[in-house]
Amino acid sequence: MKKKLSKWLTILLPLVLGVVLIVYSYQKFTPSQIAEIRQYFNDANYFFIGLSLVISVLGSASRAYRWKYSLEYMGYKSSFANNFMAVSIGYLMNMTIPRSGEFSRALVLKKYNNIPFDKGFGTIVAERIIDSVILLLLTAVALILQFDVVKAFVLDKISVEKALWVICIGIGSLLIFVLIYFYSRSKFILNLKNKISGLKEGLLSIFRMKQKWPFIFHTIAIWGSFVLMFYVTIFALPETSGMTFGAVLTSFIVGSIAIAVTSSGFGTYPVLVANILLFYHVDEAAGIAFGWIVWSSQIILVIISGVISFLLLPVFNRIK
Repeated sequence: MKKKLSKWLTILLPLVLGVVLIVYSYQKFTPSQIAEIRQYFNDANYFFIGLSLVISVLGSASRAYRWKYSLEYMGYKSSFANNFMAVSIGYLMNMTIPRSGEFSRALVLKKYNNIPFDKGFGTIVAERIIDSVILLLLTAVALILQFDVVKAFVLDKISVEKALWVICIGIGSLLIFVLIYFYSRSKFILNLKNKISGLKEGLLSIFRMKQKWPFIFHTIAIWGSFVLMFYVTIFALPETSGMTFGAVLTSFIVGSIAIAVTSSGFGTYPVLVANILLFYHVDEAAGIAFGWIVWSSQIILVIISGVISFLLLPVFNRIK
């Protein structure tokens, strides 16, 4: 019963949060502003949105190709087509149940390539660790390039006193966790250490594989495609077309965090991106329209590619 409740909460809470943010953000707009947002949708240059979708597909292809090296290191082989369709299905599944895409990717290879689930899932976890490190590095670069803007954005939402309290509580919590982690002998902590050890082993395996340089190249290509995909979309609206690279990177990071912590960024992505764009003198109505155009175009691509992959996977493997 508890597991079912937990499962439903992980699905419903992000959706509820998204709906609340949508209602909250649109209540602030007057009828004329809502009409203005609709006009932005009508006047947008969708050539650049289409170009961003092409770049997104190339990024997914690079992710599918990179996966090949992890599997080969584990002693297994899978075709590029199966990898690509598994990745597409994984993106689609993540829209329903957070993090379910990783399981679905491993299940696809188990069914069509007879790769043990735990082995396939292990390679996906290793990839996730690498991707998390890259996202942290990009976040650090954005903080350095746009420190004044990020500081203003945080202080606009949180007062200086509250920010100091949050920092103190965060540091204190970290110290307590470190002490418990190193000195506790509880079953939970010991299991956590084993899992972290396994994740570390997965991370180090990247640098032990024969094809580590192609793997690193595709990792850079994947994240380069993410940033480039977002960058070309700014030319869809005149109000966002003058953004600097630092502004683009900061907005991209904010959008990525919104997608990571909610159900594919539903409701949160447009609102958070619009809020950060305010600090770059982009009107809120234009920012909301921009966020919805970017988010909805990517979601449509995920749905189409995921559904097509579901349909083609059995056909492709039966023919093969």
